[in-house]
Amino acid sequence: MTRTSRAPLDYLPAAESFHDSLRADAHQPEKARAVVIPFGLEASVSYGSGTAAGPAALLAASHQLELYDEELRREAYLDYGISAIREPVLAKPLGAALGQLSAIVEQVLDEGRFPFVIGGEHSLTAGAINPFAASYKDLVVLQFDAHADLRDGYLGEKYSHAAAMRRVLDHPHVELVSVGIRAISKEEADFADAHRDRVHIYWGKDQARWDIEAIAAHLRGRPIYVTFDIDGLDGAVMPATGTPTPGGLSYLHALAILKRAAEVGTIVGADLVELAPIPGFHIYDYTAAALAYKIMSYALSGTGPR
Repeated sequence: MTRTSRAPLDYLPAAESFHDSLRADAHQPEKARAVVIPFGLEASVSYGSGTAAGPAALLAASHQLELYDEELRREAYLDYGISAIREPVLAKPLGAALGQLSAIVEQVLDEGRFPFVIGGEHSLTAGAINPFAASYKDLVVLQFDAHADLRDGYLGEKYSHAAAMRRVLDHPHVELVSVGIRAISKEEADFADAHRDRVHIYWGKDQARWDIEAIAAHLRGRPIYVTFDIDGLDGAVMPATGTPTPGGLSYLHALAILKRAAEVGTIVGADLVELAPIPGFHIYDYTAAALAYKIMSYALSGTGPR
């Protein structure tokens, strides 16, 4: 089937893109393997607000990141290149916005590149996942989150942020590995229990006893889509989100799981969602930007020194 012609991706200039505007690849966005897609969706938030401002805050903070990665022992971005596109005017209603995002992600994938969506509320994953589900018959989604997001809609909205993973599982061949969950409804718990062949939950309360190799076993040899809800981090570490929750992961614990995922499988795309910036507290925006850089580097540059 011949695809309809598309407009070329609308890249941000270096001064507004991801990372230092003086980096080596700053003025060659069309050559980058990683394409950052800002998508400040805020349509179904049910507690704190502010996700619409998340992408801009993350991009601004990324300019303060060091290019050199002390773990990988190199300026990892040089191995793959990073670009960012201009955030589109988001379509309405929510379902239309998700279709819009699906089309953008599909275009990036069709160009043989790595889509990294920065949000924005978690409902966006239901749109971002569609091209991956169509491309990979054994896709597994690795979810970092405080919440299971397995409701079959919430407050009358099928595509609510509280239903993000349920919509992902509408694709019958997709499997879900969720880490850090510590807020769940009875409806969601019953659904997870009834679908243990596809839903694997690693509870936040048990994280001191987690076996990373047990988590990795679900991912081994498979294409992996990472969806990282920033509230997967502990609320004391990351309060800049609509639903900060105690009992979550540390930054370094999350990195250890992401690193092992990249070693045993292939991370093919990712999103980072639910950043709701707090004015004057740059550390939270910076943490999200640092996490985004690490995910891209693990996925596209490897997980060790060269």
